Amino acid sequence: MTTTAKTNHIGRKISRIRELRGMKQETLAEELGISQQGVSQLENSETVEEEKLERVAKVLGVSKESIENFSEDAVFNYFNSFHDQSAFNTHCTFNPLDKFVEAVEENKKLYERLLAAEKEKVKYLEGLVSKK
Repeated sequence: MTTTAKTNHIGRKISRIRELRGMKQETLAEELGISQQGVSQLENSETVEEEKLERVAKVLGVSKESIENFSEDAVFNYFNSFHDQSAFNTHCTFNPLDKFVEAVEENKKLYERLLAAEKEKVKYLEGLVSKK
């Protein structure tokens, strides 16, 4: 009885991470200084040279080890583990209208302070002019 092990296809992992990051092949190609066809070949390669893998990882914003150990199952398990809906609170805990009224009141107070400061400046300048 033989079992076949899943191969560690680095190219597919690069492709999937790129897709999850919302990056197109053209963008990755431009960042790496290669053609879009070069990225396509890279993503179809089962293995990738260490140096190139490090460059790809840097562009994707992950570590080389993250690419090597990437598991799509782990990604989905991570996101599916959010059973506590309190992390995604969709209910407003304050009255937006109250917040708006508070903001208007604060702006009114600020305006009044600025107006008073300008009146003081005018009074001061008028005093200087009248002395001459």
